[in-house]
Amino acid sequence: MYNLEEIRQDFPILGRQVYNRPLVYLDNAATTQKPRCVVEAIAEEYYSVNANVHRGVHYLSQQATDLHEDARNRVKDFINARSAAEVVFTRGTTESLNLVAASFGEAFLKEGDEVILSVMEHHSNIVPWQLLRERKGIVIKVIPMDEVGNLCLDVYETLFSERTKLVCVAHVSNVLGTVNPVEEMARTAHKYGAFFLVDGAQSVPHFKVDVQQLNCDFLTFSGHKVYGPTGIGVLYGREELLERMPPYQGGGEMIARVTFEHTTYERLPYKFEAGTPDYVGSHALAVALDYVTRLGMDNIAAHERELTRYAMKRMREIDSMKLYGETVGKDAVVAFNVGDIHPLDLGTLLDRLGIAIRTGHHCAQPLMARCGVEGMARASFALYNTKEEVDVLVEGIKRVSRMF
Repeated sequence: MYNLEEIRQDFPILGRQVYNRPLVYLDNAATTQKPRCVVEAIAEEYYSVNANVHRGVHYLSQQATDLHEDARNRVKDFINARSAAEVVFTRGTTESLNLVAASFGEAFLKEGDEVILSVMEHHSNIVPWQLLRERKGIVIKVIPMDEVGNLCLDVYETLFSERTKLVCVAHVSNVLGTVNPVEEMARTAHKYGAFFLVDGAQSVPHFKVDVQQLNCDFLTFSGHKVYGPTGIGVLYGREELLERMPPYQGGGEMIARVTFEHTTYERLPYKFEAGTPDYVGSHALAVALDYVTRLGMDNIAAHERELTRYAMKRMREIDSMKLYGETVGKDAVVAFNVGDIHPLDLGTLLDRLGIAIRTGHHCAQPLMARCGVEGMARASFALYNTKEEVDVLVEGIKRVSRMF
């Protein structure tokens, strides 16, 4: 059912060499590699269908529009949204979060209102709310975590007050791999009259995400992390909320009628899609979603979690290994430090062995501070990675450790 050898043939880059060594690509939380079908879809649309969408009456424009809107429907089905009107195309998770902070913040938040985040958030889910705090005087509260990487849900519930309007939490930590219980957390938020946003950048590529089951009010994710192209992403929002939110940007595509005295805006979702959309990227994203659907999200999840368990087991063999995030059911990420070796040095030397990992603060500096470090090394897995690659990583770390 899950033939790794055949799957890897779909990703030509996995066959290349780095410094005369086979590439071992373990930086998938930053971006995934692209299957051949996605790259071919991009080339085919530029070669055969390229035309601006929605307002052209000619054949190519109508064909490109059909592909773009079919992609929206494909995203709707993939995350089980109620309507395609709830799917807004953006440049990625970061823009989606900024859109909510700016637009929801304008419509629903005033001075003294509260937004709850968690200590493990990516900077993209921290900084937009800080910008809003500077503009409107909102209050940011933070959910702490325990020593192994679980959010403290007992403390979470104490953070609510009558001024709490929104909770924004990563579904999966991009550093710890913690899978947060967002369905339960959404129920708590709704009990107190607050809305709930899920940052799905690290969950949508790895297991089935159903927005109706989660009962979230917003969900964000990026195409390039789910085997699609860069520069395309998604904001899901409940239709009644999006209707009440003002436009994020102004210009072409998001207007119904413009005079110098007054402008009326397009219906959803176009109200939030000013300018020419990335219609090639949306189609390629749909192809990527079709690809992972054919493999089966449950199959992908089972493979990656087995790989994560295996990696954690093997890495515990290494002297002076410090692992971060040891929650039950953690997903597709192993963050670590080895003795006194600086993670940058470790990553640089592993690179010379053909092993690509990520080092640094991983755009999660508050989490680094909570863990008492400046940075970590991080190996992150995708549907095409193998246990043999984990073995190469472990042997590479042992070799670097001996050098120090």
